[in-house]
Amino acid sequence: MALRALRLVFPLGTSVLRSGNVAQKASVHTTPARNLVYGWWAYMLGERTTPRFSQYSKIISVDGNLASGKGALAQNLAEQLGLLYMPEPDVFYLDTMTGQKEPLSIDFNGMCSLEKFYEDPKAADGNSYRLQLWMYNMRLLQYSNAVEHLLTTGQGVVLERSIFSDMVFLDAMFQQGYIRKECVKHYEEIKNISICEFLPPHLVIYVDVPAEEVHKKLQQSGKNVPLAYLKSIEDSYKKTFLPEISDKAELLVYDGTQAQDFEKVAEDVEILKFDKGPWLKQDDVSYHHMRILVQDKQSVSSLIQIPVFLPEITVTGHEFEEKYYAYRGLRGQKYNPGYNADVGDKYIWLK
Repeated sequence: MALRALRLVFPLGTSVLRSGNVAQKASVHTTPARNLVYGWWAYMLGERTTPRFSQYSKIISVDGNLASGKGALAQNLAEQLGLLYMPEPDVFYLDTMTGQKEPLSIDFNGMCSLEKFYEDPKAADGNSYRLQLWMYNMRLLQYSNAVEHLLTTGQGVVLERSIFSDMVFLDAMFQQGYIRKECVKHYEEIKNISICEFLPPHLVIYVDVPAEEVHKKLQQSGKNVPLAYLKSIEDSYKKTFLPEISDKAELLVYDGTQAQDFEKVAEDVEILKFDKGPWLKQDDVSYHHMRILVQDKQSVSSLIQIPVFLPEITVTGHEFEEKYYAYRGLRGQKYNPGYNADVGDKYIWLK
């Protein structure tokens, strides 16, 4: 049995869109936790997406190497333009989505560790590829949240990286011998069958900081990331991702110093024409189908589930069952918020 996202059945009564600031919502919401879930009846009764769009109803992705300053730029750009900022998701992003007060064990979060990746990227247990695959899943969920927010509120979103640049890091991991060729083939397959369901960002901003400078910053922060790995990321961005994405989205490139002039970047964004890319071909019918997809996080996550045997991500049926029931046995996971078996007979069992 291939390793699956062990905890992608979202508990009832929990919010699945908690990233960033609270913004004004549309009259009919799309999150499963709401009583009014968007669907065919809403569309039949006149619910439309395009009327709420404005000049800044855009998805913007700020990309760059590790420690390049993309997070600061993304956050400040969102503030300048009045958009929603979504920071780069971590291993425990699913816990944030489902409203966990404390992050759960990595046994329920991809069975991978970012810290272990930095300490031993060539670990024999396959941690590096499990981490990359899990993080793709988290970014896929976050991107669906971004699209959902855009379509239901009209407010644009600024992301710190998106799923569309994930291949950059996978290529770098392969070049440095952190993962096997079979893993790359598997990753390409799951990406091809999942990313085709989503449109790329309207705009990609790349922060171009030399790998040597990035390496120095990381060392100062106590992270020992090999320079060769950082150079591979930079090369993959410039040789593959940026040329490809420029055909589908607007592209702005800044060096590290320019990226700190947030007002100037905001001005550059304001004068863009946004006259290319697949978003121009969309209408209320296609937006309707997008909303149906992105509101269902279970379906979004299922896009990457394919039957394949790969040692890095394969668990036995016994181990899968053990972890599944271990999760079901956690306190408070089987009951609606405010109810628990500890409070006597006042609880509701979730079927």
